[in-house]
Amino acid sequence: MTRPRVELNPVIANEVPWAETITAYDEAHFVVYLRLLDAVADGASDEEMARIVLKIDPAKEPERARRALDSHLKRARWMVDKGYRHLLTN
Repeated sequence: MTRPRVELNPVIANEVPWAETITAYDEAHFVVYLRLLDAVADGASDEEMARIVLKIDPAKEPERARRALDSHLKRARWMVDKGYRHLLTN
């Protein structure tokens, strides 16, 4: 099975579309999820993660930055806890 090409800078939704399986959005945003998890591990601030990883200026769009960051971090953690199993079965 061929996986789609991963985007290095995909368009960021305000909230991740949620499903209990890996979605097309997830496939396009694997790199974003990894960057966020690395940033958390390195102790990056929420503002840094929003600005650098999500490309959202938290000073100009604080509510969008918070919502998008929370949503993408939640999905990144889901991928680590549960989502990876879907990759192994395909």
